[in-house]
Amino acid sequence: MALLSAGLAAACVASLLFGAGSTGPGASLRGLLAWIAGLDAGPDDARARFVVESLRAPRTLIGVLVGAALGAAGALLQAVTRNPLAEPGLLGVSAGSALAVAIAIALGASAATLRVPVAQLGALAGCVAVLAASRVRGVGDDPVRLVLAGAVLSGLLGSLTSMILLFDERTADEIRFWVVGSLAGRRPADIMALLPGLGVALAIVVVIARPLAALALGERVATGLGHRPRTVRLLVIVAVALLVGSATAIAGPIAFVGLVAPFAARLLAGPDIRRTLGLCLPIGALLTVGADIASRLLVRPSELPLGVLTALVGAPVLVAVVRLRRLPGL
Repeated sequence: MALLSAGLAAACVASLLFGAGSTGPGASLRGLLAWIAGLDAGPDDARARFVVESLRAPRTLIGVLVGAALGAAGALLQAVTRNPLAEPGLLGVSAGSALAVAIAIALGASAATLRVPVAQLGALAGCVAVLAASRVRGVGDDPVRLVLAGAVLSGLLGSLTSMILLFDERTADEIRFWVVGSLAGRRPADIMALLPGLGVALAIVVVIARPLAALALGERVATGLGHRPRTVRLLVIVAVALLVGSATAIAGPIAFVGLVAPFAARLLAGPDIRRTLGLCLPIGALLTVGADIASRLLVRPSELPLGVLTALVGAPVLVAVVRLRRLPGL
């Protein structure tokens, strides 16, 4: 945890210093030091301070929150479905959230404070569909079949979103870059829109971490230990909806962070969901911030969508997990 936190801190500093624009790391460092010290920057450094303080700092903080939320949501989904391939982007949860936001924008919503609850409702519907599929015999028993069912749901919801964009030009213009995942142009007000949902979800995670660890041993064992599996699943649905909905409303549907973070956490700490959840927070944040830095530098002075970079990292991990011979036992 200490090493991951140090790596995340280094990534945040790099995110403040490097960007796609003309403000280089030297000028950014002077602007950052002037901002920290509360000093008035000179004429040459005033622009750099503005870039660091008003553009890169909110973007970096949102990247940390979004990555941590998606990492925790992936760990919760994998625990409750007992499926190492479960991930919000693969199983339709993010697609449901994106569709809800597209509908809201088409109906006139534009502020992030309005998008967040709508995205949470869409993620809630997607999460319910995922858990319903995981309870169907022959689907939930096979990790790959559950992912295929999620792919069908994601494709359907993605097609509906595309139809809305085709028939509503204003909506398409507003969310064209958002729909592929991006942190560009985010403001401090967006951070405040994220915090309520993330705070409630964190409280739920603290409550259900121990029952989830018992549920991994089977429903009968969990019931014998005094836990209620149905209540635990309901709380997981609410927590995942809050986490994924909040993250998707601000940054768009970002895939594979919820798959890679729990996979890496299990490699480091084993299968205990309590340890996995704790490690998923810095790992998810580090993945998101690192991918965002790469998205700015690879095609300067333009930017790549964040979702493209996370897919390039996550797709090989997905293939590696699927090829594991002991996949059903994970």
